[in-house]
Amino acid sequence: MSGRVPGGGPERSIRGAFADAQVTGWLHAVDIDSGAEVAVEAESLVSTASVHKLCLAVTVQRLADAGRLDPTERLETAVTGRTAGLTGLAMLRDPVTMSVRDLLALALTVSDNASADVLFERIGLHTVNTAMRQLGLRKTVAVHTTRQLIDSITEDCDGDESLLHLDPGVLTRLRVLDPLRTNRSTPREMTSLLGALWRDEACSPERAEELRRILSLQVWPHRLVSGFPFDDVRVAGKTGTLPTLRSEVGVVDYPDGGRYAVAVFTRAARTAVRQPAADAVIGTSARIAVDHLRALRPPA
Repeated sequence: MSGRVPGGGPERSIRGAFADAQVTGWLHAVDIDSGAEVAVEAESLVSTASVHKLCLAVTVQRLADAGRLDPTERLETAVTGRTAGLTGLAMLRDPVTMSVRDLLALALTVSDNASADVLFERIGLHTVNTAMRQLGLRKTVAVHTTRQLIDSITEDCDGDESLLHLDPGVLTRLRVLDPLRTNRSTPREMTSLLGALWRDEACSPERAEELRRILSLQVWPHRLVSGFPFDDVRVAGKTGTLPTLRSEVGVVDYPDGGRYAVAVFTRAARTAVRQPAADAVIGTSARIAVDHLRALRPPA
């Protein structure tokens, strides 16, 4: 069975969940094997934030497949100039030398900005964009490294990021919130990338399995994972966060073989750093979509 699910059922419930959480939301969910899907504004351009680290990861694996990059190559990260962040290398105080594959693991599991930027600088944004075009993802574009994303926020706040919480009008100036001026994709293209990765089409089977394993080790349980609190269901994903933006893309694997790629992007009106309802609705909306897709599967 394939084709779009009509707009009266799960879409209405998903829109209601977004409204209850006081966010604007965009979602695409697809049964990786049958093609059945649920879509809520799935063609809309969205700012990807750290979700774009998934595109970086796939590109690294494709370069390794082509013999253009050695995953064991060791790269040094000095303290001076290291990209800021709360996790991974970004929080460390001394120089570190680490392999490409270990940097990639940190970039995905704890969304380490510094590790991601070492890799972005090693291969170039243009290489990531070329890889996405080769995979047919023409709306998925990297414009900024993580450091450039952070720097642009500071610049757009005239050097005072406290204005984000004092003057909502500042949000209108943030380039990182405008998909036309920053790293971007659509929910549908993100699930397409995940589907290719789970079908071993985005890179070699060995390297695809490595990425699937790493993505399943992501440490954040408050978004996509929160919708699937079952010990026998595996969720593998990548989050993204910017002022007012919360998102996650990932795959939900059930023990009966069902596997579902889901991409959820949200934007809140409030600028508060902690917004539990906005985080939780990512899991809630994904669960509504996946439950509907599972109901379409033929009996075992």
